[in-house]
Amino acid sequence: MEKRIQKNESSINRKNKKKNKLKKVVTKNRKGIVFIVLLAVIIYLATVVTQLIKNPTNTFLVEQGKIYQEEIATGYIIREETVVKGKNYKNGMAQVKAEGERVAKGEDIFRYYSKGEDSLMKKIEELDKKIDEAMEKEKNIFSSGDTKVLDNQIAEKIEKCYHESDLQKIKEYKKDINAYITKKAKIAGEQSPNGSYLKKLIDERKKYENSLNTGAEYVKSPSSGVVSYRVDGYEEALTTKEFGKISKNFLEKIDLKTGQIIVANDESGKIINNYECYIATILHSNQAMQAKVGDEVELRLPSGNEVEAEIEYINRQDDSDYVIIFKLDKCVEELISYRKISFDIIWWSHSGKKIPNSAIKYEEKGKNKVAYVIRTRAGYQDKIWIKELKTNGKYTIVADYNSEELENLGYTSEEIKARGTISMYDEILINP
Repeated sequence: MEKRIQKNESSINRKNKKKNKLKKVVTKNRKGIVFIVLLAVIIYLATVVTQLIKNPTNTFLVEQGKIYQEEIATGYIIREETVVKGKNYKNGMAQVKAEGERVAKGEDIFRYYSKGEDSLMKKIEELDKKIDEAMEKEKNIFSSGDTKVLDNQIAEKIEKCYHESDLQKIKEYKKDINAYITKKAKIAGEQSPNGSYLKKLIDERKKYENSLNTGAEYVKSPSSGVVSYRVDGYEEALTTKEFGKISKNFLEKIDLKTGQIIVANDESGKIINNYECYIATILHSNQAMQAKVGDEVELRLPSGNEVEAEIEYINRQDDSDYVIIFKLDKCVEELISYRKISFDIIWWSHSGKKIPNSAIKYEEKGKNKVAYVIRTRAGYQDKIWIKELKTNGKYTIVADYNSEELENLGYTSEEIKARGTISMYDEILINP
């Protein structure tokens, strides 16, 4: 009996051990399954976060805007310009007309100094001081309406000199002051009695002045235009007469720094046609490849001014580069100081409803590929078909399709009736 009881107890113990072992196995398997599920969730969440970082779902308000197709270029200025030079160029020159000043044909531009001019100028300066002192002593005698006007003009020019930083303008003011003083002295001389000290000084000044003018060589303008003393030696090479000679090899041999201002000289000057000029550049872009003579573009100059220009000449090179020459008739005078510049070519610009390219998706409709955006409004999202009018690397100008266009693309009348349209300030998804 006891043996039977022991045997039953032993059997029960074995069964209990099996149950406990089975429980441990089940528990272990459950933990493994939970671990696998948690790991899968973590991997999924990490993937979603990574995708959001790479392609964040954001929104954009449709706005009225303008897009460009631009290209940065380096260009060489070509002008219609005539260099003028006299015989006495080694003597140095005095400017009659200032840099950038307009002149008519036949006008004096500058003059070369005469021999012994320094000595004559010093004598005239000394006489001017003596004349000024003599007039100051006798100012009550020579006080008239004319001299008072001249005194006011002199004071005005002196005041401008104090507040001016442009050296060329200061030179102009000084020249005006000397002219007013000379005129004032002449008036005083006319009013002075013969044999007076002041009369003798003024007559002596006239004698020196006549000697100065007689010995000087004046250079006249051969045509009307703008005066410049910035002669760089490329006036005959970069000419408007023969564009066919302007090749890539020719331009690359011109040893100039971009944006360098041409230095003024004291031996010669030139007359420039200020109504038009040209810019020659070397390009190899798709836009240059498709360009044609007569095409209109916009150029953004170093000053920031955007001017209309026309393609005047295209010369295709052997290596698929293109020499393109643009003609412009605005802001010509601001380029007088330069021969080589950096500028922007705006091949085209287009205005309208502007949206980022990252908001545009496409769907297949038969043989057609139709663009659309996802508009979000009051928590609802709608697919809006859009017509792409013009695009660059970042933005696109879009418009709505009309019913006939959608029908031609293969949409049913029900789909067309239910369609939405894109409006200003609509909120659309980026990277939907």
